[in-house]
Amino acid sequence: MLVSILWGFHILVCIVLIVVVLLQAGRGSTIGLSFGGGASQTVFGSSGGKNFFARLTSGLAIVFMITSIFLSILSSRTSRSYRGVMRQMPNASAPAAPEKAPVQAPAEAE
Repeated sequence: MLVSILWGFHILVCIVLIVVVLLQAGRGSTIGLSFGGGASQTVFGSSGGKNFFARLTSGLAIVFMITSIFLSILSSRTSRSYRGVMRQMPNASAPAAPEKAPVQAPAEAE
């Protein structure tokens, strides 16, 4: 139950992080003008959306790393019961017998 909730939260954080990174303007580009330019400065403050998106990206990246660590810890705890494919096969420690070549019929003399 906890793992399912954590997976859902992790996927949600991944999607939001991707969207926030794609919404950021690159260095020196003027993509902010396509969203209204001056209007975006009043929504996000006097510095525009740069500081807001940078802080949001940092926060989402931290949450992403934390959920990744917790999911890997929970995954390693539940996978200890898994013994591997080779250990599940019967008589896995014994070497396989070599296959014999098929016997061919002797050629008839004409």
